[in-house]
Amino acid sequence: MDRKKGCVVGVIGLGAMGFGMASSLRKADFDVVGFDPAETARSRAKDAGVSVLDTPESVFEAADVIVLSLPTARHVERVVNDAMAAGYLSKGLPSKVVIDTSTSEALISRKLAAMLEAEGHGFLDAPVSGGPSGAAAGKLSVMLGGAENRVKEAMPVLEAMAANILHVGQSGAGNVAKLVNNMLVANHMITTREALRLAETSGVSAETALKVINSATGRSAISEIHFPTWVIPRSFDSGFSTGLMRKDLRLARELAAESGTATPMADLAAELWDESLSGLKDEDDFMLMGDPNLEFAPSEEKK
Repeated sequence: MDRKKGCVVGVIGLGAMGFGMASSLRKADFDVVGFDPAETARSRAKDAGVSVLDTPESVFEAADVIVLSLPTARHVERVVNDAMAAGYLSKGLPSKVVIDTSTSEALISRKLAAMLEAEGHGFLDAPVSGGPSGAAAGKLSVMLGGAENRVKEAMPVLEAMAANILHVGQSGAGNVAKLVNNMLVANHMITTREALRLAETSGVSAETALKVINSATGRSAISEIHFPTWVIPRSFDSGFSTGLMRKDLRLARELAAESGTATPMADLAAELWDESLSGLKDEDDFMLMGDPNLEFAPSEEKK
């Protein structure tokens, strides 16, 4: 059964990303219900036309498709388990599809997908890229893991939120793809900063060096979009926190350990992203890692 516009879509987690996705769904003429524990998030969502409910379980009860935008895999697991315990994902009910846009963990996504499928419902791991601005514009990139039939059911909802939808494999594959992507982002932040700092100390401005990099082979999304938008103007307000990047690096390294894959560059990047060396706090915007004035503290081995 295809999900048509007009069905009820629930969004749990109405922070910067969840609010943007809920807004895009409303613009696409979906009826949207939502939940967030923060009063400011609930109020903003109401102003955007979202029907805000009292509990996450109420969202599962009311919606046909449920979009999750939560901090960690443990939050995702708890919300789904609570909805199942409340009877809103039971066998015999009309089929629902859960779309988890969080950067989660492949093992947990696979477990939840199997659990829901046994009850006649679907679960897609669908981490996103594009930030709050992409979410608000309906221009996210989505990396999908899950069964083909569930992807088909969820496609109208996904198309309202995203401009680029990539089905990369079965359950958990979306999580793997997102972690690999963000591992590169973490590395690119550091190497781009180093390159621009070297250019400036050698007499070429960062702006000029960026023009060269972005017309040559050293370019990346970090150099083409992030540095010109948030680092060079020194606004450092991308909406993605240092704590979230640290979480993604940790998950990527755990994935590498599970698969027996050596990732020496990611290991070094994780050290540099740590507060003990960078001085950045979890709540700081991750663009501050690109600040040319940032000085890394010496590690214990180098003192």
